[in-house]
Amino acid sequence: MNNILCFGEILWDTFGDEKVAGGAPMNVARHLVQQGANVSFATRIGTDNPGVRLVEFLKTNGLYSVLMQLDGKLPICEVTVRLDKDGQATYIIPQPVSWDNIQIEDALYQAAKRASAIVYGSLACRDLITRNTLLSLLNETTALKIFDVNLRPPHYALSTIETLLAGANVIKMNEDEAALLIGGDTENLKESIIEFQKKYHPQTICITRGENGAIVWHNGQFYEHPGFKVQVVDTVGAGDSFLAAFVNGLLKKQPMQQVIERACKIGAFVAGKRGANPVYDESIL
Repeated sequence: MNNILCFGEILWDTFGDEKVAGGAPMNVARHLVQQGANVSFATRIGTDNPGVRLVEFLKTNGLYSVLMQLDGKLPICEVTVRLDKDGQATYIIPQPVSWDNIQIEDALYQAAKRASAIVYGSLACRDLITRNTLLSLLNETTALKIFDVNLRPPHYALSTIETLLAGANVIKMNEDEAALLIGGDTENLKESIIEFQKKYHPQTICITRGENGAIVWHNGQFYEHPGFKVQVVDTVGAGDSFLAAFVNGLLKKQPMQQVIERACKIGAFVAGKRGANPVYDESIL
């Protein structure tokens, strides 16, 4: 069975008085668990009370392991989430926090060497320590390197994004991120994607389009899906669930059109539910 390593942030998403465990790589890992994948999650957690509650959460959800590093100095991350009238989320993210300090440890190094794929994003790379840890792992593994761009202004530098793009086999981004990094409008998007691929040389480029599905360039061919219509509750976690399904299908070497359709279906399901990790129903499984 493929072994997928998700690397990066874990946090509390705060919606008014409600706190929900979140963080893109952790969300991806949770969705992979629901999809029956063999997955591990690497992060660093503060030993403050919110951090202790996250440790219990990970244990309950089968994601706690020797890859959990504990930090006695830096706090866990608590993010303020604001939703607009369309359910679109914006985030206020404190700095520094525990996952800014992920260290190279033997357990993490060995997990990266064993992995079939490593999923990572840009947010945890905002500071030097975690960024260098990730780059060291990527240099030492033969795993498929899957970069979830996941820009959270102002928590990124374009130079860092370019480094992560250049090292990735699979790049996933949303429309806004594509407009920034690839350019091009709807009419010439495919030409822009081809030029982008020539610059960074990934085998797969995936651009999600919200309610309008996704477009993928994979091994020299384009694939598209128009998406599934759903009454949006909030978009938190929808992209993470899409990526989990996409990675799972890619590693299983399923036909790309089938992979995109299922990813769009799961992403729409999550957007139609409250929170990032609703329990799948039979129509999804």
